[in-house]
Amino acid sequence: MAQTDSKVLVLGALAGVAGISLAVVCYRGFRSRGSLPGFYLNRTNEQGTGIMLVDGPGLPRGQIEVLQRLEALIQCVSELKDEMKSLKNALPTLQDQVREELMGRDVARRASPLHRTTPTRRKRAAGTIAGAIAGGRSSEEAESEGGYMTALTDSEEEEPSDTEQGDEEQPADKLCVLLERIDSLHRGAESDKRESLNLLLEQREEFGQNSTFIWRLIRAYCDVHDISSTLEEKKTHAETGKKVGAEAVSLNPTCAESHQWYAIMCGIMAEYDTVQNKIKNGYIFKDHLDKAIELKPQDPMSYYLLGRWCYAVAQLSWIERKVAATLFGDPPSATVEDALNNFLKVEDIQPGYSKLNYVFLTKCYKDLGRRDKARKMCEAACSMNVVSKEDEEAQKELDLLCPALGV
Repeated sequence: MAQTDSKVLVLGALAGVAGISLAVVCYRGFRSRGSLPGFYLNRTNEQGTGIMLVDGPGLPRGQIEVLQRLEALIQCVSELKDEMKSLKNALPTLQDQVREELMGRDVARRASPLHRTTPTRRKRAAGTIAGAIAGGRSSEEAESEGGYMTALTDSEEEEPSDTEQGDEEQPADKLCVLLERIDSLHRGAESDKRESLNLLLEQREEFGQNSTFIWRLIRAYCDVHDISSTLEEKKTHAETGKKVGAEAVSLNPTCAESHQWYAIMCGIMAEYDTVQNKIKNGYIFKDHLDKAIELKPQDPMSYYLLGRWCYAVAQLSWIERKVAATLFGDPPSATVEDALNNFLKVEDIQPGYSKLNYVFLTKCYKDLGRRDKARKMCEAACSMNVVSKEDEEAQKELDLLCPALGV
C-alpha cells in the first residue's frame, strides 16, 4: 500500500472515531441536563467510561434495553479510541518494522533455488508490466495477454521487489568496485602491486569462483614475482601463481585471460625448474596461449607473448632440440619469421604497444638481414620513455642493438 493511501486510511479512521466521540459528548451533555432519568455515569479507576443502570420506579423496560445497547456502544467507542491511539503511536516506527520483515523474507527467498530467476526473465516480465501500465492496463491483464504468464507462482514467476533486486545486485556491484581497484593498483607502484595481491587474497573466499576475479589473482602473483628481491620469494610466487592458473582454466575454460596468465606463469616457472620441466612448461605455455588467442583474437598481449615464444624456440641450439625430442618425441618448432609475424600483428592491433615489442621487431629484422627495417624499429623503440621494469629491460637491449645498427 502506498504511503499516501495509508495516511488517508488512518485519517479517515480517526475522523470516524471523532464523530462517534462527538455523539457521546453530546449525549453526556444531554444527560447532565437531567433529560434521561434512571441512570448515571460510572466513573471508576478502570480504563474507559461506562454506564451503570439504576432500576427506578416508572422506568419502562424498552428504555432499559436502549440504555444497555447504548452502554455497549460507548464501550466499543472507548476501545476503538484506545486502539486508534495505539496505532497513532506505532505509525512512526511502522515503516521500519515493515522493512525489517521484508528483508527477513528476502533472505529466506534467496536461500531457495526456486526463487532464482534469470535477469533476462526479470527484464521481460518487467517490460511487459511497464507496457501494460503505459497503456492503462493492469499487470495481470498484460501477463495474461502475453501468453506466457497467467498467474504468479512462488516457484518461478513472481517478480522480485526493489529490495530483492538491490540485494541481488549488491554482490556484483561489490565485485565490480573491487576489480576496478585491483586494476588501478596493478598500474601503480611496487607497494600498490603488493597491496593488490593482499586484497585479492582477503576476498578470495567470497569471489574465488569468479573467473574475472581469479585471473587477476594470477596476474597479481606475476606482478609480485617481478618486484620480489630474493630468489626464494620469486620462486614461491611463481609456484603459487601457476597453481592458481591451473585452477582458473579448470574453473572456466572459456576465459581467455585465464589461459593467457596461466601461460605466463608457466613461462616464469621455467626459470626455476629442471630442464625436463622447463621444456614441459614450454609446451603448456604454447597450448594455453593458442587457446587465449582463439578465445580473444584481438588481444595484442597474446600475440606479443607468442612472438617471444617463437623467437626463443628459433634460438634453441641443436642439443636443446635433441633433448626436447628425447623427452617428448616432438620438439617445439618455430622460426624468426613466425616471431616477426606475431610482433607485427601486435602493431596492427595496437600501434606503439610497447618498447619491448619494437625491440623484438628490431631483433627479428636484424636476424633476417633487413637492416633498414631494423634501424627504423630501433629508432621507434628509442623514442619511447622508460616507465616500467619492462621498459628498463628494453632499454638495456637497445644499448646493445643501437651501436650494432649504427643508430
